[in-house]
Amino acid sequence: MQDETPWRKSLLARIRRERPVLLAAILSALAALAAGMNKWVVLVLLLVMILTALFNEAPVLKAEPVEPVEAGPETPPSRLPEISATLAGLDIPVMVLSDDASVLFQNRAAEKAFGEVALGAHISARLRSPGVLDMVRETIATNAPNQIEHAERLPSERVYIVRSAPVEFRADGEPERFFILSFRDISEVRRIDRMRSDFVANASHELRTPLASLRGFIETIQGPARNDQKAQAQFLGIMLDQATRMSRLVDDLLSLSRLELKSHIAPDEKVDLVPLLGHVRDSLVPLARDVGVDINLHLPDGKVEVLGDRDELVQVFENLMENACKYGQEGKIVDVWLKNGAGGPVEVSIVDKGPGIPAEHVPRLTERFYRVSIEDSRSKKGTGLGLAIVKHILTRHRARLIVKSEVGKGTDFTVRF
Repeated sequence: MQDETPWRKSLLARIRRERPVLLAAILSALAALAAGMNKWVVLVLLLVMILTALFNEAPVLKAEPVEPVEAGPETPPSRLPEISATLAGLDIPVMVLSDDASVLFQNRAAEKAFGEVALGAHISARLRSPGVLDMVRETIATNAPNQIEHAERLPSERVYIVRSAPVEFRADGEPERFFILSFRDISEVRRIDRMRSDFVANASHELRTPLASLRGFIETIQGPARNDQKAQAQFLGIMLDQATRMSRLVDDLLSLSRLELKSHIAPDEKVDLVPLLGHVRDSLVPLARDVGVDINLHLPDGKVEVLGDRDELVQVFENLMENACKYGQEGKIVDVWLKNGAGGPVEVSIVDKGPGIPAEHVPRLTERFYRVSIEDSRSKKGTGLGLAIVKHILTRHRARLIVKSEVGKGTDFTVRF
C-alpha cells in the first residue's frame, strides 16, 4: 500500500497537469460520435490519446561535461589610446606611426595643416617629401630620433622643423613601440629673417638716389645758393618731393612686410564687391579728373560676395585703378567690370585704353621695384612696390592676378577669386 501511494499521487498530478489535453480529447471523441463514426474506433482513439498524454515523458537532455579551457596569459592593453588622448590636446601637428610607417593617429592640428589621412594608410599618402620619408625610415630602422627642415608650398609657403622619435612601452608581454612625427612651424621666423634682409637690400638701393639728391641740394643751399631766395625756394620744393617719395617707399615696404607675415592666414569674412568698387571709384575721382580720365563701373544687380579682408581689397583695387588712370591716361577711359557667372569664379577687370605693355615685361610686373619705364614711373610718383603688394594680398585671399596687354590697345588687369 505504501508503494501505491506515490504512484497514485503521480497519476493524479499528471491528470491535473494534462487536464486541458484530456478535455480536448473527450470533446473530439464526442464530436466524432456525433458525426457518425464507429463507436469502437472512437473509443480506441480516445484511449490512445489519454495514454499518450499521461505517460509520454519529455526527453531530458543531459548536458555533457565541458572540459575546462586553460586560460593563457592575458594580452596587455595597447597604450595607443593614452598616447592619442595626450597628443590630441597639442596645438602643433603630430602623427603617431607604426613600425611600417602607417598612420595610427593624427591630431586636429595635423588634419588642419596637411589634410585628413585615413588611419592605417602609409605616411607617403599625405607627405611626399623624400627628405621626410627617408627620415622616418631611418628612425624606424635605427630606433633613434631625427629631425629635418621641411617646406610646404601650397596653399601658402610654410616651413617646419619635422622631428621623428620612437616611443616604447615595456609590460609583462612583448614591448609596444610607436613613432611620433611632430611639426614645429618656423615660418614666421624665416619670414622675419627674409624681411629684414630684403628690407635692408631694397631700402638701401631705392633710398640711395633721393638721399643723394637731398644731400646735394642741402649743400647747394648752404653754399652757392646761400643768398639766392629764388633758388632756395626751387630747391626746397624738390627736396620736399624727394622726402615724400622716401616716406611712400618706407610705408610700402612696411606694408609689404606685414602682408608677408600673415600671407598663410586666409581671411574668412564676406565682403560685397559692389559697394566696395563704388567706394574706390569715388575716392579716385579727383585723381582721374586731374589726368583727364573717366572711370566707368559695370556692376551686376544684387550682391557679389567673396571671402576677404575689406581694407586689403580696397588697397588692391585702389592700386589697380590708380595705375590704370596714371599709365593709361592717353585712352581717357578706364572700365571696371564685375562678373559673377553662374557656377563660375568672381572676376573684377580693370581695363584701360592706354599704350599697353610690351609682352616681355608682363611676367615681371609683380616683382619688387620692377618698372617698365623707370623715368615714367618716378615722374608719376610710383615706388615700384604697388603690384608686389597687390600680389601678396591676392595670395592671402587665394585669388589670382591675370594681366593681358597689347601694345597700342591697352591693358587688362583681372582679379579672379
